[in-house]
Amino acid sequence: MQVALVSRARVFKALAHPSRLFILEQLTDGERCVCELTNMIGSDMSTVSKHLSVLKSAGVIQDEKRGLQVYYSLKMPCILRFFDCVGEVLETNAKEQWEIASSSKRPAARRRNGVKWPVVSH
Repeated sequence: MQVALVSRARVFKALAHPSRLFILEQLTDGERCVCELTNMIGSDMSTVSKHLSVLKSAGVIQDEKRGLQVYYSLKMPCILRFFDCVGEVLETNAKEQWEIASSSKRPAARRRNGVKWPVVSH
């Protein structure tokens, strides 16, 4: 059981960087070479290669060398369902925060003799 938890943690660690999440989003449309990803991210080749290495060692992506180019693709496409789930959680949280913020803008009720009286605007 401990091995499974460590493996899961490694995958989550691999996902814990905005550039790596961006790479995975780009790979949903199909394979990409390092040069394409480098141009898209706007970082240097060594930084992008390091991100790709982290994702690959976690088993999230795979690579294939063709001539001088290395192409990357999703090895774990089910991760996209996880992204959808995270998106739903974030959306729900945002709605709840909005509701809390909206309700705190309402005038508070006054208490008199233990009874709540609404605030009346004149």
